[in-house]
Amino acid sequence: MDVQKTMANLKRKKYQVSFFETAREAASYLDRCIDNKFVGFGDSETMLGMGLYEMLNKHNEVVDPMHCKEGENFFTTARKCLMTDVFLTSVNGLAETGEMVNIDGTGNRVAGSLFGHEKVYFVVGVNKIAPTLEEAIFRARNIAAPMNAARHGFKTPCAVKQDKCYDCSSPDRICCGQMIYYQKMRNMEMEVVLINESLGL
Repeated sequence: MDVQKTMANLKRKKYQVSFFETAREAASYLDRCIDNKFVGFGDSETMLGMGLYEMLNKHNEVVDPMHCKEGENFFTTARKCLMTDVFLTSVNGLAETGEMVNIDGTGNRVAGSLFGHEKVYFVVGVNKIAPTLEEAIFRARNIAAPMNAARHGFKTPCAVKQDKCYDCSSPDRICCGQMIYYQKMRNMEMEVVLINESLGL
């Protein structure tokens, strides 16, 4: 894993890049940068573990499908996340060559990361880094997706066996779509917040 190479290639692909040794330092940075904004979250174990929702919600209006407010459900909250000033999520794989990979079952996390916001932050632990795009895709499909399916209590073959993607037809399948970010999307700021810890799945 070459963090410096990864950061250089992300910058070459027009992302802003920030690096922190700890999740606590990264959370403090985001807390300073995001103030008095309408903020949306994509489903992320990384950000959940960092306590970002609680931190940012003190001085922003934050909507997060993992913290639905009274009278709302996952879908109503997820739709609101698509219309926010700022959107935060993570990725399932990050190639040293600068490409990022996300897999999604419902589509809200990927959709929210692509369009319509002033800025998108990708909050990523170094455990997501793989040497090549092909290996980042492999990680997303065969490591992150099975762990995420198991976390949700789904009975997909990958969740039950915890070993690889079976390209299944389960109604609980969470890898319905795969997004490869080859370069920063146009007309929107995008920043990768890279953290020198193992975070998320």
